[in-house]
Amino acid sequence: MRMTDFVVREAIISDLTATTREGVIREMINRLSATGYLRPEDVEDVFREIMRREQLASTGIGRGIAIPHAKHPSLERLVGTVAVSHAGVPFDSIDREPVHVFVLLISPKDRPGDHLRALENVVRRMRDDQFVRSLQASVDHQQIWELLEDQSRQLEHR
Repeated sequence: MRMTDFVVREAIISDLTATTREGVIREMINRLSATGYLRPEDVEDVFREIMRREQLASTGIGRGIAIPHAKHPSLERLVGTVAVSHAGVPFDSIDREPVHVFVLLISPKDRPGDHLRALENVVRRMRDDQFVRSLQASVDHQQIWELLEDQSRQLEHR
């Protein structure tokens, strides 16, 4: 599974305005809703599910990266988005450093395998320091999308 299989191109945010964990998650969910990939009536419930997951343990995995995620019955397929905060956002990460790169995943409750494969894929991609630095330096959503496509092409050639 490639990130381009589930990241909604139109929902990518190249310059987050939110400055809190809750604000980032809301901004990303709202963008998925604005692009039609999440019904407006499900936005609050999805937000609560993601925050419930955050209360178990922060999805800030360190090195300036967070992967907030949840499962929700309203979705028919896995969707996600990528967002970048140039200033960084306190996210209660394991290394206590601000987060600059966020990957949000929401999957149907009845497809746990897809959810785990997507998480695994994102974590693997985020181990590439050059890729993460390139995401952080991105100036618009098109540049972020092109980075994701490049990563997908590299996977196909392995």
